[in-house]
Amino acid sequence: MTQAIEFTIRGISINQIMISHTSDQLRGRSIDLHKVLVTNTTPRQTKIICTMGPSCWDVPMLENLIDHGMNVARFNFSHGDHQAHGACLERLRTAASNKNKHVAVLLDTKGPEIRSGFFANGVDKITLVKGETLVLTTDYSFKGDSSKLACSYPAMATSVKPGQTILCADGSLVLTVLSCDVAAGEISTKIENNARIGERKNMNLPGVVVDLPTLTEKDIDDITTFGIKNNVDFIAASFVRKAEDVHKIRSVLGESGKHIQIICKIENQEGLENYDSILEATDGIMVARGDLGMEIPSEKVFLAQKMMIRKANVAGKPVVTATQMLESMITNPRPTRAECSDVANAVLDGTDCVMLSGETAGGEHPVAAVSIMARTAVEAEGAINSDGLYQAVRNSVMAEFGCMEGMESIASSAVKTAIDVNAKLIVVCSESGKTARLVSKYRPPMKVLCLTPLATTARQCQGVLKNVESMVMESMVDTEKIVLSAISGMVSGGELKKGELVVVIHGTGDKIGSTNQMKLVTV
Repeated sequence: MTQAIEFTIRGISINQIMISHTSDQLRGRSIDLHKVLVTNTTPRQTKIICTMGPSCWDVPMLENLIDHGMNVARFNFSHGDHQAHGACLERLRTAASNKNKHVAVLLDTKGPEIRSGFFANGVDKITLVKGETLVLTTDYSFKGDSSKLACSYPAMATSVKPGQTILCADGSLVLTVLSCDVAAGEISTKIENNARIGERKNMNLPGVVVDLPTLTEKDIDDITTFGIKNNVDFIAASFVRKAEDVHKIRSVLGESGKHIQIICKIENQEGLENYDSILEATDGIMVARGDLGMEIPSEKVFLAQKMMIRKANVAGKPVVTATQMLESMITNPRPTRAECSDVANAVLDGTDCVMLSGETAGGEHPVAAVSIMARTAVEAEGAINSDGLYQAVRNSVMAEFGCMEGMESIASSAVKTAIDVNAKLIVVCSESGKTARLVSKYRPPMKVLCLTPLATTARQCQGVLKNVESMVMESMVDTEKIVLSAISGMVSGGELKKGELVVVIHGTGDKIGSTNQMKLVTV
């Protein structure tokens, strides 16, 4: 038997008292010796994205990754073909079905890139000497050597200026531009360090506005031929530089792919400069620290990370922190202490997801990497004051926007109520997932269960929304009956006990976005 206290809003906003939340003490006052020495056993809130590759793409290994915390499988379209990705996707869905888990699929586009060319005489590497001159030519058919190399960017000679820096091979080779011959399509550079590089290495032009399309022909084919056809859940768009790039991707997705959410990877200075408009247009953000660290000074990357995460938190859009999080675990069974701190600090910054790349795709210890990342996230979450965080998010939202729309006000109130009454669970009925996203935005310490009739919504919410799990229901007709059924199932499964409180929010109509009720239910 259940008791319910119901608050109904029909087009009327709820006025909430804005509480000033400031601290006169140093950070970390909630951390004591007990937290340091005793393992935190609370459920993990932060989501984990794992990159697919030879080290993890068979069914037993995928099941193992799911068991240890994988929420999203990333398919990196910088490598492989549609046939190989399709086979891996089939195995992933088999593993997820076997485990009865919602695992989202993310298609990561290759995007525009600038690469060095091929070498003459069949050599696989060349040696470059500090102080010598290296000429870059935009004739990509040219076979290079240690004095002259091809570059895949046709507008290189008009894009850079003398004194600017060109980084090659992940920054292992630094070049300074000496002069540009536009007619010949050549750039003379000074080699700033000794290096030995192979063919087709990536090149970065820090501070340069690159004249390349965000979506290449390959990206469009990958999205339309593979992504839409195979019903992926997310597109991670590489090198997004302006909001128009997001609109272009949506037009490519069209009606048949409108359910696919876009996560914009911010990887250069132009993307940072246009971040606010990109954030408004996108469904989510990825802090892609690899190329970003080539485009802006390395010592500035952590500031960019904190800025992007905070703004995404205020906007209520999921944010992923990526690149080299546990990089040493590609070969080592344990991460460095600095890597664990990196993961923890991303969680403390407010990230919704953390991502593994080579650690799972080609590493020797993929399961250990997921397990350690999950444990580190849990420990970081244990250091957060949930009530203070709720107030901080709410105050930031009100300072930024001045007011909330009705649905967000209900979501915010639901989280505050759940914290105040120490509720065990927040249940959200949502077809699109928007209400679940708004609840997650206010960072409740208890689990959020999203009840939805759509498998895609279930995967997207459980995939990237912090502390949200999903359950697919056959229908959303008679929401009260659906909610009670879900609660009864959790009682039977031992997840809820008699007398515990559950906060429920849902709508009264069948229309998407009609959330207008909050209930407090006693189990």
